[in-house]
Amino acid sequence: MPKNKKILITGAGGQLARAFVEKLEKEGVPCRAEQFRSLDITDPERLEEVLDEVRPGVVLNCAAYNRVDEAENSREQAFRVNSDAVRHMARLCNTRKIFLVHFSSDYVFDGTQGTVYKEEDRPNPVNVYGASKLAGEKSVPEEMKDYLVFRLSWVFGEGENNFLSKLEGWDQEKGMLKIASGETSSPSYTRDIAEMVMLALHKSLRGLYHLCNSGFCARYEWARYYFHLKNKDIKPVLSSPLILPARRPAFSAMSNEKLSAALNVRIPDWQDAVKRFVEGSMKTQIPSNPSMRSQKI
Repeated sequence: MPKNKKILITGAGGQLARAFVEKLEKEGVPCRAEQFRSLDITDPERLEEVLDEVRPGVVLNCAAYNRVDEAENSREQAFRVNSDAVRHMARLCNTRKIFLVHFSSDYVFDGTQGTVYKEEDRPNPVNVYGASKLAGEKSVPEEMKDYLVFRLSWVFGEGENNFLSKLEGWDQEKGMLKIASGETSSPSYTRDIAEMVMLALHKSLRGLYHLCNSGFCARYEWARYYFHLKNKDIKPVLSSPLILPARRPAFSAMSNEKLSAALNVRIPDWQDAVKRFVEGSMKTQIPSNPSMRSQKI
């Protein structure tokens, strides 16, 4: 952990940033979380201004353009947020000796390997979003040495922009809910992400790691387990793959073995994570704090 423990969080208000705010408040770590209207990371002058005002030892970049389908027709915007802004942020952090933690995606892979992906496996994104995230993660080591890049997958937590929350809002006819087949990956619980990232900082890790809960599942299996825990009489039913603007990798599950070994921990299984989410996470609210501002990712 850098001597200066003050942390700046971008993308506040989104589910990932909210988990970090909660974690840091509990640990008594000084932090400031910035929302989009107060810090647009694509505005280089404003980004520099905030860094010089806050003077953090660590930046957690939770801001991202994550509208996968819209990115197909908004390539320039996706790359501006997920790549260009990240490169500039890394450059500014490097000159100020600030440690940068950036988050990438399993969508950097094409899903054709057939086995879980490790950090050394070759990326080959099949959509614009994945390509923009790959460009962003590559820019960080090109600009600085003190950094961590974590690839995440199927992130869920307190918030609306995740699969489990969307399940609750989708129309349910006669107790049946159609779930498209064709996608398998590793769910990643925001509270576990925050826990592992802070542990990685304390242990002074550097480089690229896969961070997800252990194991993998299809979306259908994930939905079925979720409704079982909720005691809801809803039966997920497999349907044909949806025709969406952006292609998705069919099997993008990642191995977290490298990170687990470096931290000397076992990251909880995805089932355990979903169970904890159902039991308590949805009831948790982040206390208001005038020094912390919210922003959706």
